[in-house]
Amino acid sequence: MAAFIQYVVYFIILVALAIPLGAYIGKVMRGEHVFLSCICGPCERLVYRIMGIDSKEDMNAKTYALSAVLFNVIGFFVLFVMLLIQGILPLNPEKISGNSWHLAFNTAVSFMTNTNWQAYSGETALSYFSQMMGLTVQNFVSAACGMAVLFAIIRGFTRVKAKGLGNFWVDLTRSVLYILMPISMAGAILLASQGVVQSFHAYDEVELLEPMAADAEGNVIEGAVIDVEQGTVTVDGTPVEGASIITKQMVPLGPAASQIAIKQLGTNGGGFFGLNSTHPFENPTIFSNLIEMLFLLLIPVSLCFTFGACVRDKRQGIAIFAAMMIMLVAFTAVCGVSEQNGTPQLSQNGAVAMESTDGTAGGNMEGKETRFGIATSVTWAAWTTAASNGSVNSMHDSYTPLGGLVPMLQMQLGEVIFGGVGCGLYGMLAFAILAVFVAGLMVGRTPEYLGKKIEPFEMKMAALCCLATPLVILLFSGIATLVPSTVESLNNPGAHGLSEILYTYSSGGGNNGSAFAGFNANTPFINVTMGLTMLGARFIPMLTMIYAAGSLAAKKKVAVTAGTLSTCNGLFVFLLVFVVLLVGALSFFPALSLGPIAEYFQMMA
Repeated sequence: MAAFIQYVVYFIILVALAIPLGAYIGKVMRGEHVFLSCICGPCERLVYRIMGIDSKEDMNAKTYALSAVLFNVIGFFVLFVMLLIQGILPLNPEKISGNSWHLAFNTAVSFMTNTNWQAYSGETALSYFSQMMGLTVQNFVSAACGMAVLFAIIRGFTRVKAKGLGNFWVDLTRSVLYILMPISMAGAILLASQGVVQSFHAYDEVELLEPMAADAEGNVIEGAVIDVEQGTVTVDGTPVEGASIITKQMVPLGPAASQIAIKQLGTNGGGFFGLNSTHPFENPTIFSNLIEMLFLLLIPVSLCFTFGACVRDKRQGIAIFAAMMIMLVAFTAVCGVSEQNGTPQLSQNGAVAMESTDGTAGGNMEGKETRFGIATSVTWAAWTTAASNGSVNSMHDSYTPLGGLVPMLQMQLGEVIFGGVGCGLYGMLAFAILAVFVAGLMVGRTPEYLGKKIEPFEMKMAALCCLATPLVILLFSGIATLVPSTVESLNNPGAHGLSEILYTYSSGGGNNGSAFAGFNANTPFINVTMGLTMLGARFIPMLTMIYAAGSLAAKKKVAVTAGTLSTCNGLFVFLLVFVVLLVGALSFFPALSLGPIAEYFQMMA
């Protein structure tokens, strides 16, 4: 019961914060006066003046799409070069050298596409300058780009016989100045107050409470008797040749709080440290965990209510919100039950309690923080993969087969269960177009959505948008299984090994960035193919929906009649959920059957 109450409270707080934020975002993007206008307004006009932007220019679909692509291409090259030459750049107290070309390519693509897949540990591979001026900047602008494109698509539904979809540069600037920066600044201050590090100091060296011993290969020697004064290490009275005694530990520092706030808010997810939000310097307390977890879905949920306000029919936004929330609650429940029940192997034939008792957490606690427990870990796992965020506060590789299937499947559905900032909602709008098309076929009418007829061009764009993610995930994960270096990178054989590969490419294709953690993904082949996966899954849906919006904006509104399908009632919500799950099931069921589902039945046998 306590766990159930936790789940309910988390969802209530999320929705309670999202509703007013959704109203605020709508006002900002429509250019209305808000309480931050007196501060952000002059900054906005200064940006336009410096960049030579005509804020009154109304871009057509081609110009809007070209602006978005060029902006991202430039951002990619700047970050790519920065990572290659970081060894000679400032703010590098640990003298970390530049990345290899394939790791720099993968990381630059990852952060430019809002994926934040990390084939490295931040504290050992990146300098403060690269983290702050490279990754954090991309965290802001990649999220803002997704939000900007969403509003171009919304204008496609609301405008009548128009050629323009708005101004990309205006949408981008407002998203950063009025929405992402103020909330991130407040979040960074709150996180720093909880002990999240924010420093330019070099790494500290501290004395260990107890010395450790390592052999010549660097492995910790278990059961060693250490005499620090004599410098000897023995096991069962036998001296260990070549053993070293470790009495100090390096403690990484850095400007973490400022990056963590926007990595969560912008559904980016890239950790400042390799352990991400399981690291005590990124997530030290229950309160910091709550802040970061709410930030995972805050803007994606808010945008559902913004959508309703912008199309002047709040019921439309509520319908989209309901479809997304139904799937999220269902997936969270499946994951929570699976983790609480564990497996026969975990229970060791009853020797380990799977039910909570006094003094024990119960359930599958492997890979989870004891300070967070199963309920908070499961909520985070479900929310971070629903939001295409990818940050973790537990190790998904240690989840039960069905518990691990949930985050994997949420990514494979095309990040439409709220999804990333902006991109999640316009991905769901593509599914809504498919849903009204299916309904139109049933009754023999031309499908309509929000007063616009859905004709062949819009259907082609929507279908391509919905199928892009499954195509790139299955294509590259299939190729990866045939490459010997991929198999050698696995820590587990059989069904779980396939799950690790499938999860990796699902994470890249779902613009997520989380990992099963049992897979060494830092090889040239994986870095390059993951980069291509991320590019395809980000830009194919984005461009198809922009062009669909351009076509819709040029159309006239059609009158609502008795035969018009309502897109804001329970029947449409059910149809929308059905279409999303149908596309996901048809695309991924064979692969999932060979991975987590096969592993589940192996454990149950």
